[in-house]
Amino acid sequence: MRLEELIRPATTALLTVEMQRSVVGDLSRIRPLADAVGRHGVVGNLAALMKAARSHAVSVVYCNAEFRADRKGTARNCGLIASLTKDADHLLTGSPSAEVIAELTPEPGDLIFPRFHGLSPFSGSSLDITLRNMGIKTVLATGVSINLAIFGLILEAVNLGYSAVLVRDCAAGFPDDYAESVIRNSLSPISTIATSSQIIDVWRGGV
Repeated sequence: MRLEELIRPATTALLTVEMQRSVVGDLSRIRPLADAVGRHGVVGNLAALMKAARSHAVSVVYCNAEFRADRKGTARNCGLIASLTKDADHLLTGSPSAEVIAELTPEPGDLIFPRFHGLSPFSGSSLDITLRNMGIKTVLATGVSINLAIFGLILEAVNLGYSAVLVRDCAAGFPDDYAESVIRNSLSPISTIATSSQIIDVWRGGV
């Protein structure tokens, strides 16, 4: 399908993954990822895309990772999660570390889906049924990281019957060459790759 057919506002949702203070912000525990976000201008690009989405009635959805203080609901069934949960303050529910970074603060009308387990948004929340009830057919994937959560989001979305668009300049991973390899070899065959400016142009009727 052509991009303008894929991203009709009424059936499109902008999903942003883990753009939180303890992940990519001032409290980041994953500095190489935060550095990649800064290096590629992800925050500014994503802020502009969110503004355009809201102005065209495209749903903006935050997919956040959180941990309870007692870690209930979190399966430490892989090395990454086991390591992250050793830090008592990392992504603690209700704490500053779990907040979305200030530049991307949610606005009234936006949707927020926290999850306590898993490495990508669909399996750990009611995201899927909510999007279906809204009539969403296409998801725009943004945030971090291309290596894991974004890769998982797109794979799950396609398995669930959605079309997926990776907004290339609104997502990051590390190291850079590996993130590019994931896009080229794994995500390109199963999703559409576009930039935020291309998407905004379509919504504005410029394409």
